[in-house]
This record gives sequence, C-alpha cells and structure tokens, in this order.
Amino acid sequence: MAYISQTGPTQRHTDNWQSSHSRFDINGQGNGSITDKISDVFGGDRKNSLPMYKDKPFQYPGGRRKMPWYRQKRIIAVALLSLALLSWWFGILSPLSYVTGGSDKAPAKKSQSSWSLFGGGIVDWDDRAQKVKEAFQLSFSDYEKHAWGDDEYHPVAKDGKKMTQEGLGWIIVDALDTMMLMNLTTELEHARQWVRHNLTYDQDHDVSTFETTIRMLGGLLSAHYLSSSFPGVYAPVNDTLSDDMYIEKAAELADRLIGAFDTQSGVPLASVNLHTQKGIPSHADGGASSTAEATSVQLELKYLSKLTGETGYWEKAEHVMKVVDDNAEPDGLVPIFIYADRGVFRGNNIRLGSRGDSYYEYLIKQYLQTSQQEGVYNEMWKESMAGLKKHLLTYSSPSNFTVLAEKQNGLEQALTPKMDHLVCFMPGTIALATTGGLTVAQARRERTWGSEQEDDMILAEELMKTCWGMYTVTATGLAGEITHFKLHDPPLMYNDFASGDRPRGPKSFERMPNLPGVDSRPVGTDDYNIKSADAHNLQRPETVESLFYMWRITGDEKYRQWGWQMFEAFRKHTITPDSTGYSSINSVQNVPTSLRDNMESFWLAETLKYFFLLFSSNDILPLTDVVFNTEAHAFPRFKLGKLFKTGWERKPRDESGHLLPVPDKAIEEKKPEGDKPDPLAGAGPRKIQTVHLTSTKVVPATETTLLPQSVDVANSQTETDSEAAETAVVPVVADPAVEMVT
Repeated sequence: MAYISQTGPTQRHTDNWQSSHSRFDINGQGNGSITDKISDVFGGDRKNSLPMYKDKPFQYPGGRRKMPWYRQKRIIAVALLSLALLSWWFGILSPLSYVTGGSDKAPAKKSQSSWSLFGGGIVDWDDRAQKVKEAFQLSFSDYEKHAWGDDEYHPVAKDGKKMTQEGLGWIIVDALDTMMLMNLTTELEHARQWVRHNLTYDQDHDVSTFETTIRMLGGLLSAHYLSSSFPGVYAPVNDTLSDDMYIEKAAELADRLIGAFDTQSGVPLASVNLHTQKGIPSHADGGASSTAEATSVQLELKYLSKLTGETGYWEKAEHVMKVVDDNAEPDGLVPIFIYADRGVFRGNNIRLGSRGDSYYEYLIKQYLQTSQQEGVYNEMWKESMAGLKKHLLTYSSPSNFTVLAEKQNGLEQALTPKMDHLVCFMPGTIALATTGGLTVAQARRERTWGSEQEDDMILAEELMKTCWGMYTVTATGLAGEITHFKLHDPPLMYNDFASGDRPRGPKSFERMPNLPGVDSRPVGTDDYNIKSADAHNLQRPETVESLFYMWRITGDEKYRQWGWQMFEAFRKHTITPDSTGYSSINSVQNVPTSLRDNMESFWLAETLKYFFLLFSSNDILPLTDVVFNTEAHAFPRFKLGKLFKTGWERKPRDESGHLLPVPDKAIEEKKPEGDKPDPLAGAGPRKIQTVHLTSTKVVPATETTLLPQSVDVANSQTETDSEAAETAVVPVVADPAVEMVT
C-alpha cells in the first residue's frame, strides 16, 4: 500500500490523492453577522501472569556477599531521609498540603518542574514545551519563506506545490489552532491575512471529502472555538479582520463538501469537486468509500450545525452512522470499505489501522461531544471493544506485548500480526472512553466504575507499551509506518484469560549492560519485525497523541518522559541539512537517515501540538471540556438542546448482535370513508396548480379559475400555519377557454 501520493500530501487512508451558495441557506435569513446568529449556543450546557521478557540473568555480575540491606544501619538511615525529602517535595508532609487539598486539584497554569525518576534531577517541563514551540517556529518560518500558501512543502528543496489552481493553504489552515495554543501572534496574524484575502474554495478541482473535512473544516472550526470562547487567552491579535472570518469560511466550505453525501444511501463519496459541489466515487476499490473516512466527519459537521443552527449538516452526518449500523456487522467490527450507492460493505477486511481507525475513534467521541446524551454511540463503542477483545487482541512472543492485530479475510479467519502506526491512537482513546476525560483517581470514585473499567485501563497501558516499543527497537528511536509481530503458536488471545491473569508486557524498557553473555539488545527485539518497505516515518502523531491522553488521565510521569525521548529523536534524525526544517524519513533503521523531503501538515497540526500539550499545564483544554477530532483540532462539548437530537435508533438485535427478523405487516386495502362523492368526478382532465397556500383548494368546473393579480392569495385562505406558508397542491379543471394564473 502506497502511503505517499505523487500529487499531494500524505493522506490518512487513501492510496492516491484525489484531489457558492449555501445548501442550507445559512446566511439567507435576515441581516447581521453569523456571530449575531450564534447566541448562547453553549450557555449553561458546559459542562497471575506469564514471565517477563527479561528476568535478570542468574550469572549477572555482582560483588562480594553482603548482609541483607535491612541490617545495614546506614542504608536504613539514608532510605528514611530520602523518603522524608521526597514526601516534602511532593507535598505529602508539607503543611500546605492540608490547606490546598488533595491531588484532584487542578494544577497551576504553569506546568512548572517535577522530579524525574528516569533521568535523575529536576525536569523543567515548561522549558521542554518551549523547545516544541521552537521546533514549530523553525518549520513554519521555513515554509513561510519558501512556499507560503502552498499545500505541500519540501524542506530540502525549499519549494512547495499547490493541490488546486490557487491552492487551499492546507498547511496554514491546519496549523491555525497550534499557533494559537503556542501564543504565536506574529505567525497567526500572517495566517489570518492569507485566510481573509487569499483563501477561496470556488475552484474547479476534486479534493478528498474526508481529508478536507478533518484538516480544513476542522482547522477553521477549532480556530473559531479558541478565539471566541477564550478571548484574549490564545494568541490575541490586533488586526482589523472580522471575528466571523473562521466560521464564515467553515460554512462556505461545508456547503461545497456536503454534495458528496448526495448518494442513494447517504454515505459520502470519496471525493468532491469544490466548484460543482458534486461527489466523485473513488477511482480504486471498486468505487467504494473508506469506512473510516465516511464515518469520521461527524464531529465537524455536528459542531458546525450547533454553531449555525442549521440541522442539515447534522442530519447528513448522523445518517451515515445509521446506514453503517444497519448492516449489523458481527461484534461491532466493520470492514474497511463501504459502497456509497448501496450502503453495504465491500469485502471483509477488519482492522483498526488505515481505512478503519477513526470509525471507532468517532464512536466514543460523538458520545462525549454531546455531553454523553447520545447513548447509541457509547453502546456501539462498547460492542466494538468487546469485539476486538474477542477477535483481535493477542500477545507477542517472547515478551507478551499486547497486539491489536488484523483479520484481513474476515473474523473467522487467521490473524495477521501487524499494526499500522495509525493504530496507536487506541491506547489514549480507550483511556478517554474509560474515564470520560476524568483522571483515574476521580473516575474510580464514580458509581459506574468497576472491574471492567480497571481491565480497560490495564489494556490501555499495555497497548501504550506496545506502541512505545515500536520506537525503542529502532536505530533512530522513531517508529516505522507498519510493524509486524512474532506471536505465540498458537496465538494467545485476550479472552483466553481471566481478568488479572492476562499476560503483561515488560515492566521496563531499560537495556541491559553490554557485557559478555548479556543480551543488551533493545527490549522486544525478538517480538517486533519492521520490514524495509514499512520502515519509513511520516512524522505521524498517533503515539504522542496517546501519550498525551495517558499522562492527563493517569498522571504517570513515564508518559511524559517517553514523549521527550521521542521528540528528541525527531529533532535529531529528521532535521534538514541546513537545520531550518524537519522532514519525513525513508527508514527508521538507518543512521544517518535519508530524508523524503516532505513536511506533512499534520507535523504542525497534530504531532507538535500533542508534544506541546503533553509538556504543558493540564489546565490547557481539559479533557472534560473538549473533544479532539482525528486531526487534533479541539471542539467543545455541548448539550443537545431543543434543536438537536439523535435522529435514529438501532435496529433490534439478538444476544449475538444479529438483527431480529421484522414481521411482515398485513397490508389492508384502505376503504373510502362513507359515501362522499369525488367533487371533481366527471369533470374531465385535471391540471395541478401550485401556489403558496396553507390549505388545499378544490376548484370545481363551474367556478372560475381566474385569480386577479391584485388578490393576496396567502391572506385569503381560511386555514393558517403558525410560522410560514407551505406549498399546497390545487387540483384545477383544465379548460381551454380559461387562462390559468399561477
């Protein structure tokens, strides 16, 4: 599978890049700005196990025999002193701890410093966040200088390329909210000017429905959220541009993308022409759409609906979920392709990597976006989780890393022991779904917490180890695009074990000393297999994304430390020869590396953003307040309110998840009421006249059908509608001698 296109930026799933007036008349009612129409939308609503991989070798060098440590007074004294110092440092014995309360208190605005148990000494996390900010500035300024407005950037050649005739500012728009969070006002002001004066969507060119939605629409909506909900907080600018700019551009773009949904089933086509607003089927895969792509535009369109009050976006988006669910795939695991015309799946390839991943991500995030009011999506998420535990979760050999494998030929066929890097969104997403965004300490006090939730957090932690191991086993410290695994024979499956007895991965990734007879290779070397064709690194964000969630939810410092090691590897091995930018690389196994000469937009929009948030204060965008789309754009959680609802229900199923048969309903012939004669019986041919009325008027043959131009028809009716006149059908007798006035 090719992951780099010849004509555009890397897409999340597809093999090849494919690249007005409002459909819902957003601006067509009354005067005033969109901001005037978005009033108080969110107001009041806010709110016993197998052996470890490396036991210490019996022959490991040691000194002379010593008495037990607990009989050595010096050691006891030092241990007690160290314990006292650590207790004071972390506030356990500090008098202030009794005043400020427990650990559930939100941290201060500054991330400040913390004691590192990994490298020793004090870590200044604010300084590390600053280093990420500097990496962003380096990359962005190089792009500004050499390819401003282009949609691709080649940081070695110092040139770019537009996907459309005039370009879409792909990199600019995708990075808007990262600039805001990093307080980069100069860069943001320059970007805003380009968006206002150069960004146009009326271009006769095909674009990916999914990629354009998550990057462009998502970027604009996130920028609107940060600027409107946190005025003066995130990179406040002092320009003359309207506060409505982001939402106006977002609405225009959505109106051009929504044509992709005009299919017989309502499932969107893979691409859409921005000028004609017509959807275009995929040129590959038998014309089928990617399942993940069709089901990962919902957060964006539903938020836009909430902002504008236009239910059309919402209805189009949620209908796709109904079509997918009506297929009633076993155990909530869906194939990776779906035909847009018929709404049925193509093939039976099941995976949570490319073309499948964000379907599952958006199940739980839709539930959280609407403040846990749409229970159908949580039900679907739980069904899918049970399915992957039953069919896809297995363990590597010999180290027992947890592997989320594939079933490329259906659920009843053999496992394919591979994980795309894309799958590494799952550890964080499982943790988010388990706690709802609360910390583990907070969530464990909830009445809904039980053994299932404990098991799911362990699963998240074990999958996080697996994804981190993808980095630690390579020469560069960076992960390849795809990783294969050696499994036990036969495979050990998750559901083969009782809770508490499941295999666990290595407790530590520390390498053994390079001594004779000691295996000093990276932990997991015998488990992981990165093939040469899959060894490229595209600056992807999924592992640091999960590290961010795991840090926020568990508070375990190791996730920050792993993130810092990863960031340092990116800085060291992806820097350009002139040290002015960063590029994707050809192989994570070669040092020095070979650059692919391409900077992905998600390097700025996702990867660096998640690094920055990982090292920054937890006060920035609390997980209980926001959901991040699959491109790391933040949207607020909100309540449904009176205007919006879940407009569909799941079809009834049996315990195995199969659809229950629907009994045929007897079709009874409807008999006419009484003996009322047809008032137009025998009147000859009829003609349909349509006028704007709220009632249907029957015009008999003997009545004149000529309506004077001066008569106010709408006001002459006897029945009225409470809000607006509806179109009524008026049967009229055709009379060649009478001219009809419409």
